[in-house]
Amino acid sequence: MLVFLIGFMGCGKSYTGRHLAPLLGYEFVDMDKWIEEKEGLTINAIFEQKGEEYFRQMERNYLQQLDTHKNLIISTGGGAPCFYDNMKVMNEKGITIYLNRAKNKVVERLIKGQHKRPLLAGLTPEQLADFYDDRLTARKSFYEQAQLHVGDADVEEIAHVLRQKSSIKQ
Repeated sequence: MLVFLIGFMGCGKSYTGRHLAPLLGYEFVDMDKWIEEKEGLTINAIFEQKGEEYFRQMERNYLQQLDTHKNLIISTGGGAPCFYDNMKVMNEKGITIYLNRAKNKVVERLIKGQHKRPLLAGLTPEQLADFYDDRLTARKSFYEQAQLHVGDADVEEIAHVLRQKSSIKQ
């Protein structure tokens, strides 16, 4: 079964996926890392050299190619659910989990990791909070199409919910 982790940047999709996969006996795939490896470029370089449209097409192609017979936990990029029919594809191919974390936790993580995200470079904490509000408003209708909303649940709680909602073994 495929399990997709979606949500805003800094909500912990990659962290959750890396720790959730071994609990369930699944493999973990970070979609952004997969694209970087396939392209031989960082996400930032792909955006700069080939454009956002190219990157979004790569995300779409990846989702279309996924084998539903594999057991994978997939952390998506924050924008992946918001383009093309990606949310529909993910919901049809597996279980989608929205990590709808508390704003203060996400903004705190974004401030700490600001140096790794050029889009956030130079923003004050107040500007970063405004950025979060604006971008989340634009993306929320996509994120809310997820089958499970887990808020601030930890990895063990998410594993428990998944086991209850699916055929994943205890």
